[in-house]
Amino acid sequence: MTSLTYTRFELLRTVRNRQAFLFTLVFPIIMYFLLAAPNRNNHNFGGDASTHTGLFAPQYYMVGLLSFGAMVAVLSGGARIAAERTVGWNRQLRLTPLSTRAYLRTKVLTGYLMAMLSIVLLFAAGTILGVRLPFASWVHMTALILVALIPFAALGIGAGHVLNDDAAGPAMGGGVSLFAFLGGTWFPITGHGLFVDFCQLLPSYWLVQAGHVGLGAGNPWTGKAWAVIAVWSIATALFAAWAYRRDTRRA
Repeated sequence: MTSLTYTRFELLRTVRNRQAFLFTLVFPIIMYFLLAAPNRNNHNFGGDASTHTGLFAPQYYMVGLLSFGAMVAVLSGGARIAAERTVGWNRQLRLTPLSTRAYLRTKVLTGYLMAMLSIVLLFAAGTILGVRLPFASWVHMTALILVALIPFAALGIGAGHVLNDDAAGPAMGGGVSLFAFLGGTWFPITGHGLFVDFCQLLPSYWLVQAGHVGLGAGNPWTGKAWAVIAVWSIATALFAAWAYRRDTRRA
């Protein structure tokens, strides 16, 4: 099997997986409309009634769910890998000329495809409820989100080669929930202290801040942000490579 053939096969298989689409793509959209639609006319969300310093509610919920939906999309690839290992598909792939690099590259591309679909759907849902942003803000926000997803894509691949099929689903769900909580997806993480400092060392924090570009708020991506993402990307990439080699030796 060539690299191009495997990539095309994986992309088509992922798109045709109705259950993956339901839980990875539809669930964040349902959450968005449940939260944002009742507040679609609220242009002062979280602000003072006298000063009108709040935000447009559908816009706030849209950027808040971007990080959650994107994390779910890329990490869900780990559950698919675990399922493939259970049925022996990975063992069959190792009998083909497919290289390790091509295999890992395809898994990353598949995860990013799901993430981009999730982002586009949330953008479309926000537009339906009246969200309007300058074109540069859409592009800037999307670019930073894609960069911040690198460690999560690698983490999903590594976990998929370490966990079995039964454990992968709960582990991915729990991991996304924990990262989302500590990243500030559901509530703003502000101020100073040990907890805030710890959260700022996590890639999910800067993933959330990337989404907040759409609000014109949040902490900008300084050198600290790029350093955190770089360190996590290297660490999770090494973990993914180790997990794949370990799985290969055991096959």
